[in-house]
Amino acid sequence: MAVGWEALDRWGEDVARIEPLTAGGVNEVWSVRVNGQLAVARLGRRSDRRSDVDLAWETELLRYLDREGMAVPVPIPTTDGRDFVDGLVVMSYVEGGPPETEAEWRRVADTFRQLHRLTRDWPQRPGWRSSIDFLHVETATRIDLGAMPPEGVARCRAVWARLSGRERCVVHGDPTPGNIRMTADRVGLIDWDESRVDVPDLDLVLPYNAVGLDDDTYDVAAQAWAAWDAALGYTSGYHEFAAERLAEVRAP
Repeated sequence: MAVGWEALDRWGEDVARIEPLTAGGVNEVWSVRVNGQLAVARLGRRSDRRSDVDLAWETELLRYLDREGMAVPVPIPTTDGRDFVDGLVVMSYVEGGPPETEAEWRRVADTFRQLHRLTRDWPQRPGWRSSIDFLHVETATRIDLGAMPPEGVARCRAVWARLSGRERCVVHGDPTPGNIRMTADRVGLIDWDESRVDVPDLDLVLPYNAVGLDDDTYDVAAQAWAAWDAALGYTSGYHEFAAERLAEVRAP
């Protein structure tokens, strides 16, 4: 059975890795060439390898968003029609660069709003929880609140509680410049590894307050996103990063 990068041969004979696009972290990501076309391959590290139902959720979401006209990485199937093999996914390459100006960030904001409109009834990613769910649970796929200082858990839950009652939809989960690919006529979103169903405000903490949130909503969203990053960081062992993000979450 194909294991790890050996599974790449499931995409045909004319396929090869070119260069790594990430270092460390949960996944290994490489640029690859498949049948003469530039693409991107992502392999979960063995200890963090996602389940088939998790990857099926992500690939189905990306195909849906592509059909709806959004610029996202589209899964490239294996020669026998599968979207992934042993944690390995190959996706189309999305051209473009990060946003820089206020006008560009406003275009990004419109794209996130489109994502949220399109996915209001989308089911939760298998095994995942929203930030609001963590008011009542301790663990989910990539978060264990037991790894965080108890005082930090209380601060995170206090800010997540302020999101209660908000609508939920798919959020990208990591709306940083490196995950945005802009051209003159479209805004692309890549790296959907943190996507899940949650409160849309978590995607809208953008430079220049590009979405136009009022001051209180923006402040709560910024703290809630920092709380999520802190919980991920403590769970994953990145304590320095987690402590920096937790410092942004004020005591109630």
